[in-house]
Amino acid sequence: MRTFDLTPLYRSAIGFDRLAQLLNDAQRGDSAPSYPPYNIELVSEDKYRIVMALAGFSRSEIDITFERDSLQVVGRKQKDATERTYLHRGIAARDFEQRFQLANHVKVTGASFDNGMLTIELVREVPEALKPRKIVIDGSDNVAALEQRQAA
Repeated sequence: MRTFDLTPLYRSAIGFDRLAQLLNDAQRGDSAPSYPPYNIELVSEDKYRIVMALAGFSRSEIDITFERDSLQVVGRKQKDATERTYLHRGIAARDFEQRFQLANHVKVTGASFDNGMLTIELVREVPEALKPRKIVIDGSDNVAALEQRQAA
C-alpha cells in the first residue's frame, strides 16, 4: 500500500485537520478493532443504523456516549463469581471500547438492546441555514426573504 504525506495539508489548510487525522488513521488500519462485530446500515438518505452483536452482555454493562462528532460504545463485563473450566471458549464476552467518528450534523436519535443486538439509530439533520436554496434571477426580494428566514 502506498503511504501519503499529509504534512502539506496541515501547513496550508485551516480546519481540515480532522479530515487529515481520519485519513492517517485509515491508512494505518490499526484504529478499528474487530471486536465486537458490527454493521453500519444506510436506512434512507439521511438515516443510519449501527447494529452491534453483544452476546453475553446485559443492558447495565453497556454505556453509550455521544459528544459532538464522536460516538463511543463501551462494554464492561462484570466478573463471574463462579470458577469455570472451559474445554472451548468461543464466546469472547470481554470488555470493549468502540468509537465512531460522525460527520457534521449527524445526531443519535435512539438506541435499543434486544436478544444480544445493540441498535443505535442516527440521523443527519442539516440546519435550514446550510441547506441549498433557490435564488430567483432578477428577483428584488431575494436578500430580504433570506434575512427573514435566517431570523426565524
